Amino acid sequence: MKRIFLIFVHYVIIREMQRTKNKPFKKADAILTADWHLREDTPVCRTDDFMEAMKTKLLHIRLLQRKHDCPVIHAGDLFDFWKASPSLLTFAIENLPNRFYTIYGNHDLPQHNYEMRWKSGVYTLERAGALTVLDHVHWGMEPHENIQYVTGLNILVWHCMTWQGVLPYPGCTDLRAAAILRQYPKYDLILTGHNHKAFVEEHKGRLLVNPGSIFRSTASQEDFKPRVYLYYADTNTVEPYYLPIEEGVISRQHIEQKEQRDSRIEAFINTLDTDWEVEMSFEQNVEIFCKRNQVEKPVLAILDKVME
Repeated sequence: MKRIFLIFVHYVIIREMQRTKNKPFKKADAILTADWHLREDTPVCRTDDFMEAMKTKLLHIRLLQRKHDCPVIHAGDLFDFWKASPSLLTFAIENLPNRFYTIYGNHDLPQHNYEMRWKSGVYTLERAGALTVLDHVHWGMEPHENIQYVTGLNILVWHCMTWQGVLPYPGCTDLRAAAILRQYPKYDLILTGHNHKAFVEEHKGRLLVNPGSIFRSTASQEDFKPRVYLYYADTNTVEPYYLPIEEGVISRQHIEQKEQRDSRIEAFINTLDTDWEVEMSFEQNVEIFCKRNQVEKPVLAILDKVME
């Protein structure tokens, strides 16, 4: 398996070198990303070796960083669950890029509470020197006046729900990306996390970048193209850098099974609705239903025990 992984990584690197060999190189000032959701378990929609998929993505980002010699700025939710296991912490230490800056997302905080951050995996990594936590806008906070520049760049890093285009869900009260840009004009660039969709909003030469997730962890992301953004401070512009993905590893089988189960439950309920006799007791109705539908004896025994 390890040999196959190394062959795949070598292929990806060669392919990327061929893609960019005729393109003039311009050094980026930062790599922008968010919502890594590192985890040990495999998302229910994935059919591949998800740990190897994570390792491949992170290796690609490290190689990209080496090429541009710049920091990686991450807008929260490094882990999928705040209580990272020792093995997942080891994985992070071994695979995170150098000069990695982040903030606390909701998944990084016990009970979504910043005051309890000392219990989290991100806090452990900070204490171990594996990353730097910025004094920016962690989950549940609002921007304050004394946010420091990130490696000399006028950037606000914020873990919050923001969106572009169609309302993400009924009743959403979170600010549009355009509204955030207008509300905080002092920043050249606002980097946000939490929304797993990728988009860039521009207003009078200023940018809001929401990189989206770098791993596809739900069936709805089958057609999503994970990416990071290269940031160029002199022009205040970004360029998407698409990360390698393996085709055919996203399954909808679990959704189809749930739909079939829900359909059976609905049919069962409809049967109860049509066969229920108001004049009879609950126990009598259950007995009639069981006889009509030839319910098996083990199930009857459970029903009898429940109704005793």
